[in-house]
Amino acid sequence: MIENLSFLSIPVLIGWLLLPISFFAVAVFSNWTKNPLKIRHCWRISEGLMLACLGVTGLVGVLLLVDAWLIETGLPAIGARLGLYPDALAVWMGLMVSFIGWVILRYARDYLAGDPARETFLPWFLTTLACVLLLVFTDHMLILAGAWIGVSLALHQLLTLYAERPEARLAAAQKFIASRLGDACVIASVVLLWNHYGTFRLPEMMAADAAVGQSSVTLTVASLLLAGAAILKCAQIPFHGWLLRVMEAPTPVSALLHAGIINLGGFLWLRLFPVFDGFTAGHALLLVVGGTTALIAVLTMMTQTSVKHALAWSTISQMGFMLFEIALGAYVLALLHLMAHSLYKAHSFLASGRTVKVSAASLPSGVAVSSNLPLAIAGAGLATAVLWVWPDLVQGKSVLGGLLVVAIASVILGVPIGSSKRTRALVMLLALSLVPVYGALHAMLGGVFGDRAMMIPPLEASLFAWVILIGLIAISALVLFANHSRAVQVLQARFSHGLRLEQPFESLTRKLASDALNRPNAKRDHVSGYPATAGEKS
Repeated sequence: MIENLSFLSIPVLIGWLLLPISFFAVAVFSNWTKNPLKIRHCWRISEGLMLACLGVTGLVGVLLLVDAWLIETGLPAIGARLGLYPDALAVWMGLMVSFIGWVILRYARDYLAGDPARETFLPWFLTTLACVLLLVFTDHMLILAGAWIGVSLALHQLLTLYAERPEARLAAAQKFIASRLGDACVIASVVLLWNHYGTFRLPEMMAADAAVGQSSVTLTVASLLLAGAAILKCAQIPFHGWLLRVMEAPTPVSALLHAGIINLGGFLWLRLFPVFDGFTAGHALLLVVGGTTALIAVLTMMTQTSVKHALAWSTISQMGFMLFEIALGAYVLALLHLMAHSLYKAHSFLASGRTVKVSAASLPSGVAVSSNLPLAIAGAGLATAVLWVWPDLVQGKSVLGGLLVVAIASVILGVPIGSSKRTRALVMLLALSLVPVYGALHAMLGGVFGDRAMMIPPLEASLFAWVILIGLIAISALVLFANHSRAVQVLQARFSHGLRLEQPFESLTRKLASDALNRPNAKRDHVSGYPATAGEKS
């Protein structure tokens, strides 16, 4: 009788490790060769590697299930010897990164056809994804920190594909400065965690002897630094200005940034929260900054007329909500939010041209807020009743239930003018289906964190969360029901620029970036042939 399946785990995990390395190898070769035929082969090989990563990551997930339910696979021990962390979080993230990477690569192959940026795009795109996968797969904090830095350095090259565009280079330089601040936070926090636990390996930290303890000034400072890194990476207020300005990069780069890279601040906390004890100072910082950002960014997004700027503000608000959920200990919800946002935002950017055409079509204008209100109240009441009976759906956290109810009411309120009763009823049914769908997804992802995810925030944190939610409801209601009032017009004018909260950090980074770009050795033209006046494709 077979006692374990380690003979299967070894080749699967070796393949899992070799795939990011293969991305690096293809990136180096495609950057070196000038042969058009070989470059075309590199594109095909890259797509194949993406699909292979998807398949191998799926096999790791199957072995994890077998290990949990049937027979020992030796997966954790073998993974540790290879420097890997084969757990459910790594599998879900690996599947998402591989799939979105493959979709963007397929899109970019045709989108960049005939564009000089095409040759530069592939190696840096592969390098970025390889760093993301190393960040997700590794169990070593030093490798995690190195991959974190590598992601932002490779992304910088993608953001400057059209290097002769001054504004693109300036925005990328501003983002570069913000990223280096985030890197410093991650490196300092890794050193502090090592100082506290005496190891750089995550499993050893999480399984540290009880005598070490999980409460100290060192851990408090480390949590604040990790929160700072997440806030910078997720473009939270007041460090969000760069995200609004890196719009001159090609659409595939925008999709990669908004669908993947910007989520890494949330992943960092989902990976590392078990090394802290309950609600930390870092959680408090995420709650305040994430909640405030979500509130302001949602209202700012409603005032935008540019599709890409609306998508940028949408990203900022969704990242705020994700960090807000992490701060409240809703780690499963935050993971679900991260994955759903990645898929949605990749589609939104890759289909941004079609979005413009659809919005310009002759559809009924406006929404029937007054006539939809009774239906929205009924839908919100039914959702509240379900959550009252089934509080575990939102982990017993009333504010998360409130968010779900508000989302359902908002969907129903948005039914266009002139819609039939059948359409209204269908929209209400679809909106209410969010509750069981969310329940099913929550159950599917519930085992990712296990008992480690049971964190109850203090009363002060819950009260602040309710203040944010009530503020969102109140201002949204004002905009919906008093849209033509003087107060709302003033409010919309103020929020159209996000209250200009980015100005202090924006001014500082803009000055530093301008000084750096004006140096003789900073004026580089390594991508000669890029049209300085070429517009963004749509």
